[in-house]
Amino acid sequence: MANDPHYRAAARQVERKLGFLIHLAVYALVNAGLVTLNLLYQPQRPWALGPLLGWGIGLLFHALAVFLHAPGARWKQRMIERELYKRRHSPTA
Repeated sequence: MANDPHYRAAARQVERKLGFLIHLAVYALVNAGLVTLNLLYQPQRPWALGPLLGWGIGLLFHALAVFLHAPGARWKQRMIERELYKRRHSPTA
């Protein structure tokens, strides 16, 4: 089963999703701590918004790479299969 390309692709996508979920959990925990510190010690100056937004942009790109990658991967795979079909069924020179 480990040699099956569909299995390997599915396992790779599961690993990517788990990596994103870990990233999301760390983002939530660290930024909750930063916001708490900000509100306790300097509530008049919202400095915690910088890391929250900056890291949030990185998290957004991570999510896009993980969850929007799958349709493109299938499209690419279909193109590869079409090209292989052409090569196998064309007369050789």
